[in-house]
Amino acid sequence: MLSLEKRFAQISEAKLREQAESLRETFRLGRDRPADLEMGFALVREIAARQIGQRPFLVQVMGALAIAEGCVAEMSTGEGKTLTATLPATIAGWRGRGCHVITVNDYLARRDAEWMDKIYRFCGLHVGFIEQAMEGPDRRAAYQADVTYCTNKEVTADFLRDRLALGRLQGETSVLLEELAGGQPVRDAVVQRGLYFAIIDEADSIMIDEAVTPLIISGSAPNSEQVEAFSQAAELADQMDRDTDYRVSLRRREVELTDPGKGRLAEMTGTLGGIWRVGRCREELAVKALLAKELYARDKHYVIDEGKVVIVDDFTGRLMPDRSWRDGLHQAVEAKERLDVTPPKDTFARISFQRFFRLYKRLSGMTGTAREAAGEFWQIYSLPVVVVPPNRPCIRRQWPDVVMATEQAKWARIVSEIRRIHQGGRPILVGTRSVQASEHLSRLLAAEGLACQVLNAVRHKEEAQIVAGAGQPSQITIATNMAGRGTDIKLGRGVAKLGGLHVMAADRNESGRIDRQLYGRCARQGDPGSSQAIVSLEDELVTRYTGPLAAGLKTRYARRADDIASPVTRSMFGLAQFNAQRTAYRQRRAVMRTDHWLDEHLSFAGRE
Repeated sequence: MLSLEKRFAQISEAKLREQAESLRETFRLGRDRPADLEMGFALVREIAARQIGQRPFLVQVMGALAIAEGCVAEMSTGEGKTLTATLPATIAGWRGRGCHVITVNDYLARRDAEWMDKIYRFCGLHVGFIEQAMEGPDRRAAYQADVTYCTNKEVTADFLRDRLALGRLQGETSVLLEELAGGQPVRDAVVQRGLYFAIIDEADSIMIDEAVTPLIISGSAPNSEQVEAFSQAAELADQMDRDTDYRVSLRRREVELTDPGKGRLAEMTGTLGGIWRVGRCREELAVKALLAKELYARDKHYVIDEGKVVIVDDFTGRLMPDRSWRDGLHQAVEAKERLDVTPPKDTFARISFQRFFRLYKRLSGMTGTAREAAGEFWQIYSLPVVVVPPNRPCIRRQWPDVVMATEQAKWARIVSEIRRIHQGGRPILVGTRSVQASEHLSRLLAAEGLACQVLNAVRHKEEAQIVAGAGQPSQITIATNMAGRGTDIKLGRGVAKLGGLHVMAADRNESGRIDRQLYGRCARQGDPGSSQAIVSLEDELVTRYTGPLAAGLKTRYARRADDIASPVTRSMFGLAQFNAQRTAYRQRRAVMRTDHWLDEHLSFAGRE
């Protein structure tokens, strides 16, 4: 590779274009050999250096080789995955069957496509991107490009819409035969040209955390009686008593009516008539209303935006305005908030992300945190994980966790630590798990006269700018789990000498990978930095997944206002994460078994 670097560095731009065109023809005709891949990577490195002033490091080439060979490349945060992806994406584009580079939001899809466009155009390729607001013709043009940047939600939704348009037809051959036989032309209604090669950025978030999330194409099915029933159920739920009429399982996030509760519900609905006369329907409506009341909290699981319930993504903290909970839960939450209840919808098509990604002929990914899920990547997607070393050694200082007895004591300790570090001039990034927590902390800091920037599902319009500025001297930034994945935090002048960015976790997440992503906001590319978690025995993670143990320790330390960290209290958070990850893994395995059954019995779609 180094010898090729010297060779390409000495040739003219015209010769470089000729070489790119020659390699493109070789790959398009399928005549490439392993040496051509090495030649192609060396060529793209030189083009990147000339076009955008960045030459991929050798560790980035290692990541690109892993991606090209169908692996998930783990590259530390800040190691330049966006540039790394251009190498295998160019090779895939040269093959002429399209390459999808899939990321987590529209902003990153557009930014990366525009940022890397000069490299692709020099290589003779067209690049496109997909945004939520795009119409059909623009989407079709973007998918016809050699390399298309898009989000997992948009590419999956377009696939489902295409399947609905195709109906019983599957694949280009079936479409051509139908048109030759005089049938209705459908190609103009289809936007994608197939699922050949995908490079998934933030692969752990998209392929693991969101794996079982179903993407559904639905249509309205007005039912005034059912809409009214949700409002009535919300009023009934307010009259029912927890532990007497129903039981709540925080760990399984379930509500179960007791026998006395079922009897009381029948008594309360005796005069309502209609759907309430049917015992099963009556109980299902009540359970949905109780779920909304007990387990779905405003400014945590959802926000109210312009009179509508908008879901907040549990893993990224971002708003999902185009999503709704299924099976009546969304309507139950609307009724709880006393909003206009939207009519339930009929499902036309649905597929889980986990199942959709397995439809690609070639699949690969990259992320900063993959090793913890290596077994799952292999079992579900047949993808090995390759850990790529950083370009420069990481010198982050990981301070021991601070454990407080109560949530009130935790917030007091966080404010105290922020004040202490802020006085030294270092920038601070605080990660929280909910909108509610981020807003609460901002109010506490304001009361202490400490100015801060807040980034959450409500205040998200300037996400990239806020995160990019988080490394400036004395800057305090509070962010939910989104924490600017995909946006580099550069240290301001003199910050490195002060110790770099300090990252503080106000909660531990259900997955240790998300904690590691947050800590990875600091100490990039050899910069200094430090990180620490400040948690409490009242945090949702431990109360939900280690209930009796957490309750016992809380009773023991109830009167303590200082740090109660010990091997026992710290290990409890590790146990809670283990239990949470095991529960989530079982859910994903169950969905995979269902997917296999559907593939075997319904033949939903092939790999054409």
